[in-house]
Amino acid sequence: MNEVHLLQVLRENPCAREALFWVRTEDDAVRCNLCERRCVISPGNYGFCRTRVNVGGRLFTLEYGNISSISANPIEKKPLFHFYPGTKALTIGSYSCNFTCPWCQNWEISKTEPSMRGCNFMSAESFVRKAEVLGCRGTSISFNEPTLMLEYALDVFRYAHERGLYNTFVTNGYMSEEALRMLIENGLDAVNVDMKGCEDSVRVYCGADVEKIWRNIRIARDVHVEVTTLLIQGVNDDENCLRDIANRIKKEAGENTPWHITRYYPAYNALECLSAEAAGPTPVEIMEKAWRIGKEAGLNYVYLGNIPGHRYENTYCHACGEMLIRRYVFDVIRNYIKEGKCPKCGAEIPVVDNII
Repeated sequence: MNEVHLLQVLRENPCAREALFWVRTEDDAVRCNLCERRCVISPGNYGFCRTRVNVGGRLFTLEYGNISSISANPIEKKPLFHFYPGTKALTIGSYSCNFTCPWCQNWEISKTEPSMRGCNFMSAESFVRKAEVLGCRGTSISFNEPTLMLEYALDVFRYAHERGLYNTFVTNGYMSEEALRMLIENGLDAVNVDMKGCEDSVRVYCGADVEKIWRNIRIARDVHVEVTTLLIQGVNDDENCLRDIANRIKKEAGENTPWHITRYYPAYNALECLSAEAAGPTPVEIMEKAWRIGKEAGLNYVYLGNIPGHRYENTYCHACGEMLIRRYVFDVIRNYIKEGKCPKCGAEIPVVDNII
């Protein structure tokens, strides 16, 4: 397809917009600075994530309002346990990813690239209005990597704040520093960062530099941040790795940062790419060992996920051990916190519910 034809195709696609965060290099190539891959893209070609295309020395996104999935989810599903507990966020996803995880739980969309010729478009205003109609307290961009929808997210965030709604991201944390700061400046209120593992596993399985993710977790302290680790045998269940993750959470984000340790179930290409240990769900005893490591490291709030009914999906007071929020999977059964404090000992509980 020649340049003139490509531009005509993009003009007819409502989800195609000129992208943010790029610079021209040489011979009409561009460097995309949206994420830490910093792809250099020659004319007519795509970046690693296949959502951004260089046409005539200009970078275009195919993800603006390109909706693959939409649902009103409990905020606990993100998971965000210390941010407006018991509320719902209208959640959307698009297509593709900038990671290569062979165990991807949402591979149907994260391993699918957007079409240049058309899309399922929803305006930012329509998305926010739908959230209001459905009785949601806020918005969330999730399912696949939300960084790829940055241009759309900025418009959603501004409009949602005008309507009194909160904004959240569920991300692998590999956006560039400048992109993250722009998201925060324009209305990102809370983020859950998926810490896939330690240095080696993140490099081998995700094709990424884990230190860039830790840097972004540190920056995300400007808003509300929680961290999730999908616990996979043979990938990130080594005791030294788990201690490293727990210690880094405490160092970079603080001891009150919730750490969600989520039970893995095989998906996508996991059986072909991982060790035999990962052929089945992560054993509960390994999950509980990880929970103990998190507590030993000094984290006040460690949770186990994907084990319905487990006692560690509840919130307990870090000072006296009193149960504060009783949950079952993603449902809040009872919230005992009174005016931000433990009703038994009076300790301040770091749960956000009044920022908007």
